[in-house]
Amino acid sequence: MLICFGASWPFAVIKTYKTKNVKGKSIIFLSLVIIGYLCGMMHKILYNPDAVIWLYALNCLLVSADMVMWFKYRKNA
Repeated sequence: MLICFGASWPFAVIKTYKTKNVKGKSIIFLSLVIIGYLCGMMHKILYNPDAVIWLYALNCLLVSADMVMWFKYRKNA
């Protein structure tokens, strides 16, 4: 799930960067996804440490980049 779902984030980030338009993106959705990834990382750190934490971290970083661009380009929506 992390690999398949995470594969879409680079495309979303690139599209936002190229178009400089965030129409249709929800800051609430992006926030909830980041919270989910942070909770997943916490679980991995506390209860089941393994290499999967890096997938959570990478996905969280990509969603965070998309969120930063949402704030930067929200006036273009």
